[in-house]
Amino acid sequence: MLSILLVDDDREFTDVASHIIDFLGHTVSVAANLEEATEWLQHNNFDHILLDFMLPDGSGIHLMDRVQQLFPVPKVTFITGHPSVKSIIAELCGPKVDYLLKPIQREALEQVLSPGKAKIKKAAANQVKKHFDCLIGESEPMQQLYTMIERVAASNANVMLMGESGVGKEVVASAIHTASKTAGPLVATNCGGLSKELIGSELFGHEKGAFTGAVAQKAGVFERAQGGTLFLDEVTEMPLDMQPNLLRVLETKKIIRVGGSKEIAVDCRVVSATNRSMQNIAEQNILREDIYFRLAVFPIEIPPLRERSEDIPLLAKAFLASLNEENNTDYHLTDAQLQRLASFDWPGNVRELRHTIHRAYIMSDPAKKEIELPVSFASPFSAVKKEQTGLTPGKTIEEVEKELIYLTLKKVNGNKTLAADMLGVSVKTLYNRLNAYGGLGEFS
Repeated sequence: MLSILLVDDDREFTDVASHIIDFLGHTVSVAANLEEATEWLQHNNFDHILLDFMLPDGSGIHLMDRVQQLFPVPKVTFITGHPSVKSIIAELCGPKVDYLLKPIQREALEQVLSPGKAKIKKAAANQVKKHFDCLIGESEPMQQLYTMIERVAASNANVMLMGESGVGKEVVASAIHTASKTAGPLVATNCGGLSKELIGSELFGHEKGAFTGAVAQKAGVFERAQGGTLFLDEVTEMPLDMQPNLLRVLETKKIIRVGGSKEIAVDCRVVSATNRSMQNIAEQNILREDIYFRLAVFPIEIPPLRERSEDIPLLAKAFLASLNEENNTDYHLTDAQLQRLASFDWPGNVRELRHTIHRAYIMSDPAKKEIELPVSFASPFSAVKKEQTGLTPGKTIEEVEKELIYLTLKKVNGNKTLAADMLGVSVKTLYNRLNAYGGLGEFS
């Protein structure tokens, strides 16, 4: 049985969380702000502190100095409604602090309170299951993704996959194709990797002699995907002057090869992909609106790896198992290594994790069974992305909190109710923080 201090100003949340903690057999005390939490810590010992990031009288990080002076030092798990807070807390508090995102499920709370990282151990012990023969993950975001794949597979609607680089958009396209059970093939092409002169030939094919070097007739990817699925990766990198030709094919389901005049009927589902946000697509005018609505009949946002960290041990084990099978070896990852992998944010997502496991496999001692992970997982791209977030060494907690509030308000066009919900705080707390920071200009 553990003694828990729950620090959060959301009364409805603390009532539910306290009930769950009681049910799990632990004792719980509740504080609504930093002042009350400090008072509890002065007169009581706690095994675990569940700490809200943003409180009415300041950031929960302010309590960490007080916590570090205690003996023994209790374990701390930060609670937040905003995914980006995770990386901020990691920067300020180090990798040994846990995180929980609201809304919190009983299973998540039970796992974080269980000694020895029960969640990660459980994931490591379970056999890795591949959904649609290619997707790995049992987290809630992935369960939602599987549902969307199953639903759209029953139709012939075009799908646009959106998400950061490395999340596995081509793998999701393959899953959609598999779930559709079509007779035709899955054909893929990268619209960003083709020159303006060759993209028409790649998409629609060409006739012999259509241009210099066209020594024979060639079928384009639309023809080759007949009765199946066409995957257009980086579709937003297609030149604007080629987009009307694509629109015509999407509307008529007929293509004309370059240098030809005969219309050829094509029948395939188009799955496109981009790492750009919808806002960026609209603001930069890089994809025509009419094409967007033809391609994104059913848009799917693929979650970044940092939002499904419980899947990291499963993915790491699967990547290592594949390397073991290819090379007839028997390396394994320890629970501590899986925990370390799961605590990293992986800005390059699944691709970066796979690369790290592969590199570690190559560098491991053949005389040992345990794989040797690198000292640091950070890549040059990690450093660039951290710079882009605006989080730099030397910033105060107040500056970090102020920036987080500003970015959240900007994302929801100043809607304070939505912003408070995203941040995981009450509207009253948000107003208190705004007043403390002078209203944040345009959002006051």
